[in-house]
Amino acid sequence: MKIIVNKKKIGEDSPVFTIAEIGCNFEGDINRAKEMIKVAAEAGIDAVKFQTFTPKKLLSKYAEKFWEIEGCPGKNQLEEFEQMPQLSFANYKALKEVADKLGVVFFSTPYDEESVDLLERLGVPLYKISSMDITHTPFLKYVARKNKPIIISTGASTIKEVEEAVRIMKEEGNVQIGLLHCITNYPTQDKNINLRMIAHLRNAFPELPVGYSDHTLPENGEGIITAAVALGATIIEKHFTFDNKRPGYDHEISFDYEGLKRMMIQIRRVEKALGGEEKRPIEAEAKARIHGRRSIVAARNIVKGAIISKDMLEIKRPATGIEPKFIDSLLGKRVRKDIKEDQPIGWEMIVENEQE
Repeated sequence: MKIIVNKKKIGEDSPVFTIAEIGCNFEGDINRAKEMIKVAAEAGIDAVKFQTFTPKKLLSKYAEKFWEIEGCPGKNQLEEFEQMPQLSFANYKALKEVADKLGVVFFSTPYDEESVDLLERLGVPLYKISSMDITHTPFLKYVARKNKPIIISTGASTIKEVEEAVRIMKEEGNVQIGLLHCITNYPTQDKNINLRMIAHLRNAFPELPVGYSDHTLPENGEGIITAAVALGATIIEKHFTFDNKRPGYDHEISFDYEGLKRMMIQIRRVEKALGGEEKRPIEAEAKARIHGRRSIVAARNIVKGAIISKDMLEIKRPATGIEPKFIDSLLGKRVRKDIKEDQPIGWEMIVENEQE
């Protein structure tokens, strides 16, 4: 089954659906956010994503940080999130108008019901569920009832937790679900990426599009992302920033403008290179099959009526004569016509029936 978002099909046999995760990397500067959307569109990205949350609805003061990022203030998660930029409905509307004009899907990851309502008023065509909310059953139900396509990140989840989240949404009548393999550890080291988990998700949920959300450092990300595409990822999400050397937020694990463009070029290149699954010669190999393969040729001039012996035959290019596997079948046969040295021997040159 495919998800359809703004007429874009997501799933097997469709172009990889690409998401630039802007999140909070615009640092509260609306003009910068608009610029980032425009750059993403120029790169060929399908969608841009933000994050919509109210810190006190998401976090208690007892929520410890589970990783330290340079430039992120606060002694706990609540204090850290309170420093992150918040967007008003008017801000979101302005950003969505830019995205709509450029043909880019605009959506967000909501973290509470009020945020979902804001995005619903805005008219987003798609929702994202954070890995950390995959066990938040009431919230999953609330989002599912909006009857919009939903992409769920599966970081730090067991397959049973993913199955439960999918079941809950389906029971609410929403089957427009995509899954993303990701590792909830920033930045993700190569040894922790586990791209083969994409296959596990694809096998467990053959009816759902499965993709990959990348949290590696930008200098390592392109190869990993294209490998994910080769392994069957139909959705790719990557954090995006105007400067990945800046401290704080998700800058460190984000592609900058040039990195995003390179990613898109490589994804589309790999898509084209994947081709079909059936092992067969393709049209571009037709000449190679004829001129690069071998066939049986005359080792010397052979006169009409001669009986073929092994010393009369060689196997050389091109493959316009009898295939090499039939060489023993020719021994003792009589030739129907004169054959010149090096000339490929065809069946029409051989007397098959001595009654002829």
